[in-house]
Amino acid sequence: METTTEKFKLRLGIFVAAGLAILFGIIFFIGKQKNLFDETFQVKAMFKNIGGVQVGNHVRFSGINIGVIDDISILSDTSVQITMIIENKLKKFIKKDAIASVGSEGLMGDKLINIGHGNSNTESINNNYTLRTSEPVETDDILASLQVTGQNAEVISTQLSEILLRVNNGNGTLSRLIRDTTIAENLNQTIINLKSGTKNLDQNMEAAKGSILLRGYFKKKQREADKIKNQKANPK
Repeated sequence: METTTEKFKLRLGIFVAAGLAILFGIIFFIGKQKNLFDETFQVKAMFKNIGGVQVGNHVRFSGINIGVIDDISILSDTSVQITMIIENKLKKFIKKDAIASVGSEGLMGDKLINIGHGNSNTESINNNYTLRTSEPVETDDILASLQVTGQNAEVISTQLSEILLRVNNGNGTLSRLIRDTTIAENLNQTIINLKSGTKNLDQNMEAAKGSILLRGYFKKKQREADKIKNQKANPK
């Protein structure tokens, strides 16, 4: 009987010790996440819309988790204040002209606050400093924009289908231009006539240059052209 009691006490002691170890591990993990064991300072940011950010979510700087969101307060119908707890050793890297924005951990991850880089020559922030912010783009706005784009694409596709159907059925001027070989032959002949007319015009101009009546005129024009050419070649 005594042996059974001792075994029971031993098992109970092991169970209690394991439970305490797990409890301390949880406390340490939460404390590490909340920066309870490090020196910290507070930073604030004002948003019109925080896009789903929650207390306990991460704060990032240069892609690194540097703190957590400690409090979210609604100050008015157009103003929400986020209070962040950040490791004190990082204070010198965050400048007063840095901008805070709402981001996310991947496409479907938790929302977080990103703090951008400021000017290296700007003074570092101090405790309870309020950062400038940029408002997040809402998913609903993106979906609404995509829906409008899809509707426009559908209208354009329908109109193109109607135009191609008319062309295939032989209706309209464009269809006649494509299908009627007579029109194509006429256009071909017109181009040939234009080339022939241009050739004849050149021949007439050459003949005019040889004319006694117009020879002086063409020589005068040639002298003026040569004069302009010499001025360009030998500028003063």
